[in-house]
Amino acid sequence: MTLAHSAGPALNPAQQQAVDHTEGPLLVLAGAGSGKTRVLTTRIARLVHEGHARASQILAVTFTNKAAGEMRERITRQLGDQPAGMWIGTFHSIGARFVRAHADRVGRTSAFTIYDEDDTLAVAKRLMERHRISSKTWAPRAITDAVSEARNALVSPEEYARLAFTPLAKAVAPLYADWDAAFRAANAISFDDLLWLPVQILQQNADVLAQWAGRFKFVLVDEYQDTNHAQYELIRLLASVNRNVAVVGDDDQAIYGWRGADVRNILEFERDWADATVVRLEENYRSSPGILDLANAVIAGNTARRGKTLRATCPAGDPVTLLTALDDRDEADAIVEDILARTSRGGTTCADIAILYRTNAQSRPLEESLRRRLVPYRIVGAVRFYDRREIRDLVAWLRLVANPADEEAFRRAIGAPRRGVGDATVELLAVAAREAGISLLDAARRPELIGGARASTRVTLEEFAVLLEELRVLASDASVDRLLAEIVDRSGYGDSLRAEGPEGLERLENVAELIRSAAETVIEDGGEVGLRPLDHFLQRASLVAGLDQLGPDADAVTLMTLHTAKGLEFPVVYIGGLEQGLFPLSRSLDDPEALEEERRLFYVGITRAERVLQLSWARSRRRNGELIQSVLSSFISPATEELLTPIATIRLRASGRSAALRPVREPTAWADDTPRLGWHADRAREKPVEFEEMSQDVPAFAKGERVRHKTFGSGTIAEFSGNGRDLKVTVDFDDEEVGRKRLVAAFAGLERGFE
Repeated sequence: MTLAHSAGPALNPAQQQAVDHTEGPLLVLAGAGSGKTRVLTTRIARLVHEGHARASQILAVTFTNKAAGEMRERITRQLGDQPAGMWIGTFHSIGARFVRAHADRVGRTSAFTIYDEDDTLAVAKRLMERHRISSKTWAPRAITDAVSEARNALVSPEEYARLAFTPLAKAVAPLYADWDAAFRAANAISFDDLLWLPVQILQQNADVLAQWAGRFKFVLVDEYQDTNHAQYELIRLLASVNRNVAVVGDDDQAIYGWRGADVRNILEFERDWADATVVRLEENYRSSPGILDLANAVIAGNTARRGKTLRATCPAGDPVTLLTALDDRDEADAIVEDILARTSRGGTTCADIAILYRTNAQSRPLEESLRRRLVPYRIVGAVRFYDRREIRDLVAWLRLVANPADEEAFRRAIGAPRRGVGDATVELLAVAAREAGISLLDAARRPELIGGARASTRVTLEEFAVLLEELRVLASDASVDRLLAEIVDRSGYGDSLRAEGPEGLERLENVAELIRSAAETVIEDGGEVGLRPLDHFLQRASLVAGLDQLGPDADAVTLMTLHTAKGLEFPVVYIGGLEQGLFPLSRSLDDPEALEEERRLFYVGITRAERVLQLSWARSRRRNGELIQSVLSSFISPATEELLTPIATIRLRASGRSAALRPVREPTAWADDTPRLGWHADRAREKPVEFEEMSQDVPAFAKGERVRHKTFGSGTIAEFSGNGRDLKVTVDFDDEEVGRKRLVAAFAGLERGFE
């Protein structure tokens, strides 16, 4: 074949085999840095170029918008033209597109709203109130998590009720039974429904299944090891007619079991596709030989894997080191000193460097040290742009303009800015709306429905409804950025932010960025029919992932958790906190499957490094203000020890602790009490330390959570800053004279679950 890519480096034999495979199922086991994206895009380009399929007969699915965009760009370059009609996107964006095409089959219109986590949580809270389930007994987030788990496992409400044996499941069952009706009434779907509903439509409608499974002659899936049961079933159904399904993934990088991903989907691929061809990509084009030797030695400790060995194509680099520090502050200072030394010598910039850790609690000493030495840094995975309060407020306005039945958007927009309509009034309005069988916005247009409210409040609601109607008229022909500017101006939201002082001015800058983002939104999305620019913008805002919002490249050191680092690569990588109970986490020590996933996470971290990798651990670490003695991670086994160069910090050597000065091969005892070699003989028999998990995904409190303060009374958490003992929460208290307060969580004595 003659493609635009032919001038580039030749494919290696395994890559070529995967590209040339045409008919029948294909499993590509792609090791880290083995060029899987190139294989995937070249395969698609070949299928189109050689006439095996039209672009519209190909479905390519991945997990992030960034990866989907890169895939589309590469295919366009190779073909020399845009692959018009090809479906390329994330599972959830493909699901949204599919549901819009068949919204009537699931009781929606094509203008449905995609509810995010906070909106779904609000639905759960109202269902709990309706069923008289107290949030003091069961946290609303526990309810939504249980429903999400059921959705992703394709467990119906009826089946869930039959299997509800635990107290939590028994509490969830009646709520889950009413779940679909609540979302249908608001013409909305949850994020989980973007997978649940397409599978439901295909399973229950033979004509739809025949239409789409017949249309897609070739189905290709990236990162297949990260699929859950719903994603697995969706792919199985869509590939059921032509059977030309090609999945690419790495079982050694399956790290999302905690959120429903099932590594068995890739380990047992031949269960459904017995005639599958299996190709292993083992040549690594990213990392130096020493880094790959360590990665191979680490992952060899797992038993649930297909098996492959990464082979280096890059020249030798720096030796991989293991730094032993006195404590976590000493560890952080040593890492920063090494960063300064590397950047001062030239050839390495701050943007080349990443510091990875298992939990967010580890970031504080790193941040402090970086600030002290004036090293620019950024944290990936913290509060994302679309999670900021002012952005969520304005997106709620846009959602209500697009979908007047969106109850969650109404509840947020009516209070942004505050206009004297409290929760009690909104609840009165909600009761009246349910009785009349209309939306909250329609009820706001009929003040006679809430005669018990003050006259001024009824006027305010009517004015709000009139403004929304005017904005809906404007949205029919205005750009999204103009619509946003009108909302900010006419709603008084801009004035309300200015009244907040310096913090409000910073929020106004974020509002300006949202308007710029709306102006730059790409409307074209693979031929999706019937979407207004506003619908497209809202879908994009709902589906965007954290890594898709990194913004322009900056010369700054990147800090992130190991989970967040997946899919990225850096010339220089530091992995800190290699201590038993921290990495691996203590909860995995008695669970073989969880321990193997922790080891895969370590493997992922190692293979992010291109030429420099430094591991580190601290002999003691602060927890709740106290120094707790540590034990070196069991991941540093005898096999991995052979591949590491040990170093110790100046403070540790100066402390006179003999263990730091002993040779690497001093005897010690490992978890199984068998004599081994290592650094920590004097700590070998200590019980592993339990570490408090404060990951970036699970803050100590939740946005929107109801709390009570002994002095200020009840309120709602609005936002967070800091971490660990420095965690601060901003609370909007119900008492208007108290208003908004910023509190140090460790000392505020906040109690959860108060209505």
